[in-house]
Amino acid sequence: MTRLTTTLEAILYLKAQPMTIAQLAELAGFDRQTTEEGLMELMSDYAHRDGALEIAETDSGYSLQLRETYQNLINALIPADLGVGALRTLAVIALKGPISQTELVEIRGSGVYQHIPELVELGFVRKRKNSDGRSSLVQVTDKFHQYFQINQDIGQLIQKKPKPEESVAAETVEEVSEESVVTEPDRVEVSSDV
Repeated sequence: MTRLTTTLEAILYLKAQPMTIAQLAELAGFDRQTTEEGLMELMSDYAHRDGALEIAETDSGYSLQLRETYQNLINALIPADLGVGALRTLAVIALKGPISQTELVEIRGSGVYQHIPELVELGFVRKRKNSDGRSSLVQVTDKFHQYFQINQDIGQLIQKKPKPEESVAAETVEEVSEESVVTEPDRVEVSSDV
């Protein structure tokens, strides 16, 4: 492996998130074409290894990740322990995100203020200041998509225009009362087998 490929490997490892060619080039200190060639060499090297890791191209860029055949180890070795309330808050964020924390509180109730820090700590949610400066925006992270093995943007799937017979079901879902979803003290161990 060349100095460039080992540098790219180190960047992907340390960043632990998908990186574009432009981002990799900037961090590695090489031009875009050289970086792309080095990345292809690194991907080829990982493809020929009989290891647990791979360099994969995702919608967001390239990442160093666990091969799919070893994904079950994530849940076995580091399962997320989420309460039902936090899990439901996570579901709303996944479906409607990015969403303001204020809007999330309107949907889920004040328990959101305890759920958000827990979800951020687990790495499933990212929180950033909204441009209005009053509320924070929250959205799911790549770790959420990897952990729950969801490859598509859930929000886009839900926001597709429903067929006439589906619109009644969608209206019914929106009518669920806040009391029925806010208070659930039980804890649930989250597994991708769910």
